[in-house]
Amino acid sequence: MFPKNTLSDWENLVKKQLKTEDIYGILGKENLEEIQVKPYYDSVAQPLSILPKAEESTQLVSDYIQDSEEEIYAYLLQNNVEDLSEKSIYLNNKDLADHIKIEDSNRYYALVDVIDENNASIDLHLANELRSKRLDRSLGVDVAVLQNAGASIVQQLAFSLAKIKELVETFDVEILDELIIKIAVGPQYFFEIAKIRALKILVYQLSKELGKPCIPYIYAETSLRNKAKNDEENNLIRSTLELASAMIAGADAVYSRNFKLENPTELSAELSFKQQIVLAYESIINVFDDAANGSYFVEDCTQQLAEKAWNLFVEIEEKGGYLELLKQKEIQKMVAQHAKTEQQWVAEGKIKLIGVNLYPQLASTKTVEEMYDELEIKEIRWAEMYE
Repeated sequence: MFPKNTLSDWENLVKKQLKTEDIYGILGKENLEEIQVKPYYDSVAQPLSILPKAEESTQLVSDYIQDSEEEIYAYLLQNNVEDLSEKSIYLNNKDLADHIKIEDSNRYYALVDVIDENNASIDLHLANELRSKRLDRSLGVDVAVLQNAGASIVQQLAFSLAKIKELVETFDVEILDELIIKIAVGPQYFFEIAKIRALKILVYQLSKELGKPCIPYIYAETSLRNKAKNDEENNLIRSTLELASAMIAGADAVYSRNFKLENPTELSAELSFKQQIVLAYESIINVFDDAANGSYFVEDCTQQLAEKAWNLFVEIEEKGGYLELLKQKEIQKMVAQHAKTEQQWVAEGKIKLIGVNLYPQLASTKTVEEMYDELEIKEIRWAEMYE
């Protein structure tokens, strides 16, 4: 039997190795979410139960690649493809979602968000058209666009709840079973695991308060925010870690954006998809409901993010809701302010991108202020400062 080490034992060992008494000052890590991260965890205040997912195993979603039907079972379609059978079809194009022919052997999921951030309105006609079709999930709640615009994790979580609340108030509580939440997974590996887990907790809590407790369907794609045009192969490394975060956290479907931002090819699309294959079949991390359960660090981060996000959601509701704050340009301002701070961290090297601000070949071409508009939500990559 090994002797049980106490926290004091570990602290003394670290003090000896670092040759300082101020180990927490050295090991403490600043983060933009203002989450308290300790260098050592030996327990968690409130252990969480296993957080289930809607799918039995994580769907591995690919762009349509010619003659790939034998090995790929889930597609993200931008254009209509005929003669597909026994597939999971994710529709990201509102025109395609409106006109696609539904085949009984396939499963269909519409990622189309009927909430228009630019006009601060809900497209009722489109929503009714989508709901009238025989889709497994008929409406998307797009939080990915907010992440790619620079929203914090807490903001992404709170805004997802606020958008869901708007849809329930516009239609009915039954719409909860029709929703699919589309998120983008960023580079903060453990925080992103905690983000997806917190999203499950929060949506379940909200749906329970609305009288219809449900497990959210989460579609996770790799982030655009941290990708670069130069040294594009580095994007593959970035997206592999993001996919791993999503699978470990228990996302229901994952999709990797093409690592080539300019002039993508069928080969680059295939390589981007096969990252998922390696993770799923070599590491087998796509079959677990909640692989991170029991990690004190992740559990603590999950609960901190959930609490902060719920408080922000309540604040949004007290001020009139998501659409009202969009009309007042408050949501846009919140996102832009966080995005600017984040971009400043990139400029100062606190956030590192290999080949961009770490071992860079290019000088910056834009200032932080030039990149962001507090009146508009749009996707902006960190690397645009240097391109």
